[in-house]
Amino acid sequence: MDNRAEVKDFLATRRERITPQEVGLPVGQNRRVKGLRRSEVASLAGVSVEYYTRIERGHIGGASPEVLDAIARALKLEEDERAYLFDLAHAASPAARPVRSRRQREWTPPRELQWMLDSITGAAAVVRNGRMDVLAANALARAFYSDLFDMPGTAPNFAKYIFLDERGIAFHLEWDRAANTAVRILRAEGARNPYDKEHHELIGELCTRSPEFAKRWASHDVLRHGAGFKYFRHPVVGDLTLAFESLDLISEPGLTFTTYTPEPGSASAERMQLLANLAATEEYEADRQNDAPADRRQA
Repeated sequence: MDNRAEVKDFLATRRERITPQEVGLPVGQNRRVKGLRRSEVASLAGVSVEYYTRIERGHIGGASPEVLDAIARALKLEEDERAYLFDLAHAASPAARPVRSRRQREWTPPRELQWMLDSITGAAAVVRNGRMDVLAANALARAFYSDLFDMPGTAPNFAKYIFLDERGIAFHLEWDRAANTAVRILRAEGARNPYDKEHHELIGELCTRSPEFAKRWASHDVLRHGAGFKYFRHPVVGDLTLAFESLDLISEPGLTFTTYTPEPGSASAERMQLLANLAATEEYEADRQNDAPADRRQA
């Protein structure tokens, strides 16, 4: 796969953010480059300037794991960034094979997975793919992300909700953080599964429709989501502080299982319970309407 532009931009932006002082090199005078020179990265990595320059220009497919590791150390890459570099190299390798993309419309959650989701009543639980499409959820997640599941003209997608829906901006109290996280997840997915046509279409749509997304996409930052806290303002129950935990589904490669849980006994826990009660009542009323005789429903 020809991903030379991505490789070039990623390595150049990583090199530019490191100062000579950080790696024990003299600053000198008349420095015309931001961050490190290519020759300095090459020296730190123990490779020739010509070879590193070739790699930074995008010819990364033949680089050995040892060379990639040395470059990662020289550029002080975080673990997520190191994994991204290896994914870029794998995608550019002649031996790489297209990864079969998972199309949302072709996949439905196995019943045992939905059983597990439905058994979780104190937390919102969702399953998403690398494109941030929401593929499955429990009842509390649907109530919690009610606007996400009600986006006009599109299936639920976290990135679209954050960047293209005004309700998503109001929902995330730390919108900048949520926006950066979404972009970094999509950037990492692009290297992990570079042949996913729907992923490329999503990036194109977001870059075209959202200047904020396009600006962040150009930074080439990456992230593999794990755990932490997020802060929300739900339109019905108000402000919520929730702990999130994300796990890869071993039985469904490429999918991530995430829960959003309030601290027991907290105000957020009370509000999530209220939301769960409201969701259960609405579901009960909907079932009653569906089960009622036709003449009674019309009445």
